[in-house]
Amino acid sequence: MSLVMKQIPLGVQTETKPIAFHGHIGKDLLTISGLSTGLVETIFETAAAWKAEPAAYHGVLSGKSVVMLFEKPSLRTRVTFDIGLSKLGAHVVYLDHGQQRLGERESVKDYAKNLERWADAIVARVFSHDVLDELAENASIPVVNALSDLEHPCQALADLFTLQERLGTLAGRKLAYVGDGNNVCHSLLLCSAMLGVNMSVVTPKGFEPKYHVVRQALRLAEQSGATITLSNTLDAIAGHDAVYTDTWVSMGQGHQEGLRKDSFVGFQIDDEVMAMASNGIDGGAVFLHCLPAHRGEEVVDTVIDASYSLVYEQAENRMHVQNALMMMLLSETGR
Repeated sequence: MSLVMKQIPLGVQTETKPIAFHGHIGKDLLTISGLSTGLVETIFETAAAWKAEPAAYHGVLSGKSVVMLFEKPSLRTRVTFDIGLSKLGAHVVYLDHGQQRLGERESVKDYAKNLERWADAIVARVFSHDVLDELAENASIPVVNALSDLEHPCQALADLFTLQERLGTLAGRKLAYVGDGNNVCHSLLLCSAMLGVNMSVVTPKGFEPKYHVVRQALRLAEQSGATITLSNTLDAIAGHDAVYTDTWVSMGQGHQEGLRKDSFVGFQIDDEVMAMASNGIDGGAVFLHCLPAHRGEEVVDTVIDASYSLVYEQAENRMHVQNALMMMLLSETGR
């Protein structure tokens, strides 16, 4: 499946001083499609400015309180939101729902109605995207998707921000995603299509991204000039600027581990695959992974530890992009 349109270049923001926020995200960030191209660019501009001079934003969220509801364990998401918001002056309350899912002890509606009386925002990491929708529907305060079974928007924003840092521009660049057509893949598809990044998704048969997400991405690609290619063979990654993979078995899919590992044989990212991806590209392709990685399964050590691997830059940039997002949602200038 491919859609080819004329490329529309996006300007690269180099401003490093504190900037005013232009545009309004809306009440919630549940999916990438809830943003516009201009808002994504502003998030990136703000993230770059914060990263260059964090002291300039000290206390911008002073007096704000954010509740973090986590049904799934996390390293990067929890630490980057917690420490990042603290650096902005906000107070963070972490509620662990790893043993008791949201809606079990009391309804999601009642949970939302209580939290809106105390907090200024909810950051939720959940198994089911329906829980996010119910939280957002019943809470008058912003709800941010910190991962669901449908999307991982904060991850995709940080990933493309990282690529922009390394490559300088995004429009017309080529990103190959290899592995499971999962939540990370969905958000990457939508964000890439929005920003004019040509994306190839390579999966085993039966593990393609959801049709409705691909359809959304194609509509966005028509506007940006991006191309979207779906394939079941690794040959499709030749000539790309970046190669991205994710774990083959996500949290909550342990019962499918045997089936998935058998299905993904031949989709491991190794040195030969990276060399094939870099065909015709000066300097070679960079490697991306949202982590945690299962070394020796979806990727080999020599790739994830290579000089062209950006996995730790991605992890760092989670904080910068999320801080930009939360400032736009909660600060007086952002509102």
